Amino acid sequence: MPAPPAPSATTSPEALSRVFKAYDVRGTVPEQVDEQLARAVGGAFVAVTGSAGGAVVVGHDMRPSSPGLARAFAEAAAAAGADVTMIGLASTDQLYFASGRLGVPGAMFTASHNPAQYNGIKMCRAHAVPIGMETGLAEVRDLAARGAGPAAERPGRIEERDVLDDYARHLVSLAPLSGRRLRVVVDAGNGMAGHTAPAVLGRLDLDVVEMYYELDGTFPHHEANPIDPANLADLQARVREARADVGLAFDGDADRCFVVDEEGGLVDPSVLTALIAARELARVPGAAVIHNLITSRAVPELVRELGGTPVRTRVGHSFIKATMAQTDAVFGGEHSGHFYFRDFWRADSGMLAALHLLCALAETDRPLSDLLARYSRYVSTGEINSTVDDQAAVLAHLEQEYGGRPGVSLDHLDGLSVQHDEWWFNVRASNTEPLLRLNAEAADEGTLERVRDDVLARIRRPRT
Repeated sequence: MPAPPAPSATTSPEALSRVFKAYDVRGTVPEQVDEQLARAVGGAFVAVTGSAGGAVVVGHDMRPSSPGLARAFAEAAAAAGADVTMIGLASTDQLYFASGRLGVPGAMFTASHNPAQYNGIKMCRAHAVPIGMETGLAEVRDLAARGAGPAAERPGRIEERDVLDDYARHLVSLAPLSGRRLRVVVDAGNGMAGHTAPAVLGRLDLDVVEMYYELDGTFPHHEANPIDPANLADLQARVREARADVGLAFDGDADRCFVVDEEGGLVDPSVLTALIAARELARVPGAAVIHNLITSRAVPELVRELGGTPVRTRVGHSFIKATMAQTDAVFGGEHSGHFYFRDFWRADSGMLAALHLLCALAETDRPLSDLLARYSRYVSTGEINSTVDDQAAVLAHLEQEYGGRPGVSLDHLDGLSVQHDEWWFNVRASNTEPLLRLNAEAADEGTLERVRDDVLARIRRPRT
């Protein structure tokens, strides 16, 4: 086994504090993330998850640095006493599948939707239970900063195992497709959907038009970040050109899914949340459904109409997964394209969300835009970022300004939410940058523009 890692520029307490985020590790390669860091984190991860004498599973995406980082982590984890199963190239939800199916903690090497110069680590406990800053990630960071502990008396083994087929079979079993044959355009963005989509969609009676399936962590066509509409332009054009029924786009690690309808129109992730919620409530009547506080108001409305119980949470996967566990919710959705399933260890899977959409569409002769109309009840701004140095002062000003208005209620579940019968908005501070993030929704475009412009003027006004 390799010797304990020597101190390096990437494993000092100051350096680690910059790359350990609220839910994962992320930074530029090799300035902030390198194999020394991966080794330090590997040993710390085993200690925090209690895996010495047990096992962990490790996967990685297609970025050029990912295999080396994953191998360094695995060697350190084995030196700390854990048996390591390397599943190789994987989407993040494939890693969650392996963690859930094998019942062991997992680490996924990916920077998700970030540009090519980034890499990072997403970690979970056994059965895909998330690790965030408040649930173990701070301990991993602090142990990594202190350096390697003594080597285990019995070093672990490292073995390779292919779980792709098992993953694909499991997803298809959760959303079996029947009905008419669909033409589907899939933009993998040169990310991990180019690895998982053939395994999953290839099992189904679909006419698939492939876009950018070549695994390439330099992202030669566009960034694998479909929340930015600019990165969906190629997909929109191909859907119209191919006369397809639907277009699907995945981010770099393929745990998020975004949708384009048959006309090339962008589908709000809240609309997909509502559709999947309806399907899951038909299967499990009366169940709870999770939505974060900047998901469309249409989602809790529809859940109540269908006899379910909507549960509102903060933004962030660790909050959603924890609330799902507390409420035994059947499903959860976020505005950012993350979709969580009780039958998938409460983890998020963009591919499973896509399967639910395809099932719903194949069961009807209606076009997608028509099918989704009942779930699209309001207009929204999407997320608008503003650079603000004194975020607390701006939030206090907004609370003072809106708090006394008739028909308005406030809450502080996550930032400041301001609710009215005809509109709502939320303003949250970024965890990592001097930004305030505005999301707003209203019954019509005119009202939305008025609310948006008023809030932005107050956020962005010069302050002395």
